[in-house]
Amino acid sequence: MNVNNKFLSIIVLKITAAIISVLGATFAIVSIINNIHFYVFGSSIHGAIFGAVIIFLGVRYFLSVNKLKKEVYKETSVFSWENFKKAKIKKY
Repeated sequence: MNVNNKFLSIIVLKITAAIISVLGATFAIVSIINNIHFYVFGSSIHGAIFGAVIIFLGVRYFLSVNKLKKEVYKETSVFSWENFKKAKIKKY
């Protein structure tokens, strides 16, 4: 994978994370303005709580992408199908 593909992939992931966060914020604001509630297991939960969770997940994803970027741009990083195989754990 050349540098341009790496750069483009990281940018797409960051944009996706930003969109998730913005949509969460928009949902929270709309829920506050319209006083939207959801019923979950018989309890009434305000929509802004769900918006806050979506914002949290978007920010967490954005930080994970930054961590991934550091790993991808290391000189020692190479693509290998071995990275996708499950690690075999020995039981003693």
